[in-house]
Amino acid sequence: MKQQHQSFQTTIQKNISLQYLLYTPKNYHSSEKDLPLVLFLHGIGERGTDLELVKLFGIPKEIENGVEFPFLVVSPQCPEDTIWANELDALHALLGHIIETYRVDTSRIYLTGLSMGGNGAWHLAASYPSMFAAVVPICGWANTLIGFPERIKVLRDVPVWVFHGEKDEIVPLKGSQELVDVLKANQGNVKFTVYPNTDHDSWTQTYANPELYEWLLQQRTVSGPRE
Repeated sequence: MKQQHQSFQTTIQKNISLQYLLYTPKNYHSSEKDLPLVLFLHGIGERGTDLELVKLFGIPKEIENGVEFPFLVVSPQCPEDTIWANELDALHALLGHIIETYRVDTSRIYLTGLSMGGNGAWHLAASYPSMFAAVVPICGWANTLIGFPERIKVLRDVPVWVFHGEKDEIVPLKGSQELVDVLKANQGNVKFTVYPNTDHDSWTQTYANPELYEWLLQQRTVSGPRE
């Protein structure tokens, strides 16, 4: 099934409307089983009001190219005048809406994003660490002014797989490395893949790799329903 255009309005802190793409697997309507959910956060170039832009990269692109996944995928679009790290409460509210509306296995909610979305993934996961069974930030970083990188130690019990291009000049490798170092220093469950001859686009090969999804689907939280 292709991705449906949806919208969500929240009044948490401020009025914000999030458009999003929703992908449901073929078996969703023929089964009563709860399914895993992936929240995908796009990069800075896909902000705005044209939801088709979100399909240019990452998991939405894979779906448009005919790849079928055994999980729900929610891909919101960031408004033009902000970044994901500023909209964490809205993203959390959107997830709550999806959980209430669709059959979601709340022990298998996964978070990933690229570039600005990788930054957003780090921040969202650090703000709601018990919500995610695994986090996959790609060429991301965190904002040092609000307690990072040390703050990321709250994810030490969450499986995290980080990807970055060694030759990335837009978001230097240091952006991921310093966060990985904190997790390792705190005995975190973290994997770090560095592509030696890759610049900023470390997401194309990552999201095209079946091993990523096999790893994701092996991860689950153990404490029951999420917050």
